[in-house]
Amino acid sequence: MSRPPHSAPALLTLLLTLTVSSALASPDWPQFRGPDGNGHSPARNVPLRWTDSEHVAWKSAVPGQGWSSPVLAGQRLYLTAAIPGAGDTLSLAALAFDAATGSLLWQTDIFSQGQDAPAIHRKNSHASPTPIVAGSRLFVHFGHMGTACLDLDGAVVWRTNAFPYPPVHGNGASPILLGNRLIFTADGGQDPHVVALDPATGQLAWRTPRPPIELRQKFSFSTPTAILVRGRSQVVAPGSGLIAAYDPASGSELWRVQHGGYSVIPKPLFAHGLLYAGTGYNQPVALAIDPDGSGDITESNLRWSLNRGAGHTPSFLLVGDELYLLADNGVLTCVDARTGTLHYQERATGPISASPVFAEDRIYLLDEAGLGVVVAPGRTFQKLAENPIDERTLASYAVTDGTLFIRSESHLFRIAAP
Repeated sequence: MSRPPHSAPALLTLLLTLTVSSALASPDWPQFRGPDGNGHSPARNVPLRWTDSEHVAWKSAVPGQGWSSPVLAGQRLYLTAAIPGAGDTLSLAALAFDAATGSLLWQTDIFSQGQDAPAIHRKNSHASPTPIVAGSRLFVHFGHMGTACLDLDGAVVWRTNAFPYPPVHGNGASPILLGNRLIFTADGGQDPHVVALDPATGQLAWRTPRPPIELRQKFSFSTPTAILVRGRSQVVAPGSGLIAAYDPASGSELWRVQHGGYSVIPKPLFAHGLLYAGTGYNQPVALAIDPDGSGDITESNLRWSLNRGAGHTPSFLLVGDELYLLADNGVLTCVDARTGTLHYQERATGPISASPVFAEDRIYLLDEAGLGVVVAPGRTFQKLAENPIDERTLASYAVTDGTLFIRSESHLFRIAAP
C-alpha cells in the first residue's frame, strides 16, 4: 500500500508565513482541503462508521444557507452563510461554533445582498467559498459580493466589495493565503481575472486579467494552489480555457497550458514534480503538467492526460503514487500519478460534489445525499464502509483527532470515534 508524499506539503508549509496551521504541528483544518490544501489530515482515530444517530457527538442547526466547508482552528469551527433578513434581503455572515459542544458562539453580518442578487445554480449558494483561519485572523470570501477579515471573536478588521465581477451561477472559488497575499480567482462571465489583496488591510496588491482566449463561456470557480518550483513560488489558478501560474508578489503570468474547457472547479495538486489539474465542462480532462517552464507550455510540458473519469466538481486526491479522480456521478478512478496508467474505475457512491479526504490511511468521500463512503487506498478498489446521514450535502469534510465535521443543508454534525 502506497504512502502519501511529504516533499510538496513541507515546501508549501514554508510559504505560509501568516501561519495557516501546519499538518506536522496541529490537527486543525484551517482552509479548503485542510492544512496543506491537498485533502490530507494527520488526525488520529478518525471515525470509520456512523449514521445520523450513531457516533454523533452533536448536531447543530446552521442558520440560512451556504455550502462553504467548515474550517477548524483550536476549539472553534468557522463557516459562512447567507441568512434571510427583512424583506428580500440576505445577510452574508460569518459564524463560529464551539467544536466541543456545537453551540453557536457568534454570528457577524458582513454584507447585505438585496433583491438584485444574481441567480445561482441549484447546487450553489450565496456563501460557497470556504474561509481561512490564519493566526488571529479569519478571512471570509463571497466571490463577486466581497471579502472580509475578522478577528476570532467576530469583530470585522476590514471588509471590501471593491472588486466585483459579473458572476455566472454565483460564486464558488475559495481564496488562498500565501505570505502577504490573499489570492482568489474572479472568473465571471466577462473580463475574467485573478486578484491578490493585502491580508492586513484588504487593499489591492495586484489584479491580473486572463489572456484573451476564444471561448464562448468564460466563467470558472477554481481555488488556486501554491507550489514551489526550483525555489520559486508560483500560484496556479485554473480558469476557462487555460491553467496558468502567477508570481504571487507581482501577479505576472509565469506560464500557461491552454485547453478547451470552462466552468473549471477542482483545486490543483502538486507532487512528483507534476501539477495535476482539471479542465471542467463539457468533457472534463485530467492533465499532468511539468510546471518548470515559461510562456505557453501547452505542447512542451504536458506529461499525460486522461479524458475519462476526471470529474467536473470534486478536487483530485493524491496518495503516494496513486492519483484519485472522482466523477460527479460517484465513479472513483485510480491512476498512476507519474504516468496516468489506469488502475481501476469503480462506482464508489452516488452523485457527489464534495472533495475527498485522506486520513487514518483511508479515503473519505461524502456524496450529495449525505452518504459517507470510506475506501482503502491502493491499486485495487476496496470499500470499507457506507455511512448515511440522510441530509443533502455539497460541502467537504473537516477533520481532526477522533472527529469528522460534516455540513449538511441545514445542520453541522460532529461525528466522533466510538
